Amino acid sequence: MNLEVSDGIDATEIGKDVAMQIAALNPRFWDKANVTDDVLAEEKKIALALMDQDPKMAGKPDAVKEKIVMGKMNKFYEENCLLQQEFVKDNSLTVEKYIASAAKALGGSVKFVDAVRYQKGEGIEKKEENFAEEVAAQMNMGKK
Repeated sequence: MNLEVSDGIDATEIGKDVAMQIAALNPRFWDKANVTDDVLAEEKKIALALMDQDPKMAGKPDAVKEKIVMGKMNKFYEENCLLQQEFVKDNSLTVEKYIASAAKALGGSVKFVDAVRYQKGEGIEKKEENFAEEVAAQMNMGKK
């Protein structure tokens, strides 16, 4: 994880808490600014299609549907973007607000830059070997 820390504060605990959040909720994006236009377009398309299938929503004007979709996009950010997620240790804060308040309490500031999340077993590739070739190689070594 990469945190930008100022005023020489020890942000170890903040880092651990944010790492726990990442491990527990597996966000797709770090911040809503990282969500690509194609992902947003797809989410909006899905939300509009669901509204068109709902008898209560189908007859609503497009302007109303658009506002509802924008509300759904905020929910999308809360579920998929780390900094906008509800902080698991204190659900009255977002992760972004937790970082800011914890850093302020320590007398400095901390900014989340990025992180890498590994899934169980990821990064541990097994070496694939052909058993027959291995035996043949060992047999040939003995003949020299």
